[in-house]
Amino acid sequence: MSAPAGTIPRWVDVALIPLVNIALAFLVSGVILWFIDVDPVFAVEVILYGAFGYDVAIGYTLYYTTNFVFTGLAVAVAFHAGLFNIGGEGQAYIGGLGVGLGILALDPYLPFFVLFPLALLLAAAFGAAWAAIPAHLQAYRGSHIVITTIMFNFIAAALMVYLMVNVLIQPGSMSPESREFAQSGQMPFMHEVLGWFGFQVGASPLNLSVIWAAACCVVVWAFIWHTRWGYAIRTVGANETAAVYAGIDPRKVTMLAMCVSGALAGFVGINEVMGVHHRLLLNFTAGYGFTGIAVALMGRNHPVGIVLASLLFGLLYQGGAELAFEEPKVTREMVVTIQGLVILFSGALAFMMKGPIERLYLRVARAGRRAAAQES
Repeated sequence: MSAPAGTIPRWVDVALIPLVNIALAFLVSGVILWFIDVDPVFAVEVILYGAFGYDVAIGYTLYYTTNFVFTGLAVAVAFHAGLFNIGGEGQAYIGGLGVGLGILALDPYLPFFVLFPLALLLAAAFGAAWAAIPAHLQAYRGSHIVITTIMFNFIAAALMVYLMVNVLIQPGSMSPESREFAQSGQMPFMHEVLGWFGFQVGASPLNLSVIWAAACCVVVWAFIWHTRWGYAIRTVGANETAAVYAGIDPRKVTMLAMCVSGALAGFVGINEVMGVHHRLLLNFTAGYGFTGIAVALMGRNHPVGIVLASLLFGLLYQGGAELAFEEPKVTREMVVTIQGLVILFSGALAFMMKGPIERLYLRVARAGRRAAAQES
């Protein structure tokens, strides 16, 4: 169905504008590669092959994608309430801490099918608790959520350093990491799971967390668009004054949205701590919380868009590493630059092309209607 005259159909905003932003980012990246004497077409081929060309590459790409889905959903839920949660990095860090503490305490006694749901609860609870403090400061004390969540990222990092160096470090170890979890505290890898059914694929960090990430997408979609709590979140985000008039308490909504957001970010700890490293260690978040901001913006805060944007960033992470390995002139810093350009155009400059594209669409639509009227 066509949009009424003078209006922009939704597909222009949710599909065309993000695609144009991505194309601009890759265009600028191609110019940079050309200046350092690297064929941009060859670079694209290497990136695509490195991300999807063989089974191990696909596993690594989906492993990165899983983390981006968690942090992208976390940013999106808060954004629907009009909150800009910059604290996904710290919430993921503390969520992983909760997972590690629970497994370290109980893996000698409990089997995996008990430890896994317990780890999920701990990741969600610790992430939500870390997000609840900035939420309370905004809702009841007037502190700005952006400032407090950024500050709490640094507090989380400092807390983890103290705990890993002074409390949780494995006795006799020179590296700030805990002991390895028992087998019951380790998430099965996907290549192991597929091997149980007779499918032999190469080893990669991809584990069963990818299935939980998919389930979270469905749950967030149902929560935001098909529950009264989601309706309250979207109402406050759209117009807080109207929400108050309708009997919705914005303070409670702020607490709810931020706690759900923190819980989702905390699930990064399931993928990293329980699924890959099988121990607590420093810096396992690796910037996933910050990249989740661009993922949510590019995905227009919808689970489907977030999955697609997460897959793009997974491609960039894995394919970029392959490019840095295959092409000596492309350093790791250059790969980070390409990733940063995508974040720049999809995040900070997300609406740079919105006005020109909408004006172009309206001009083309008016020309089409005039042509149709003349023919009739």
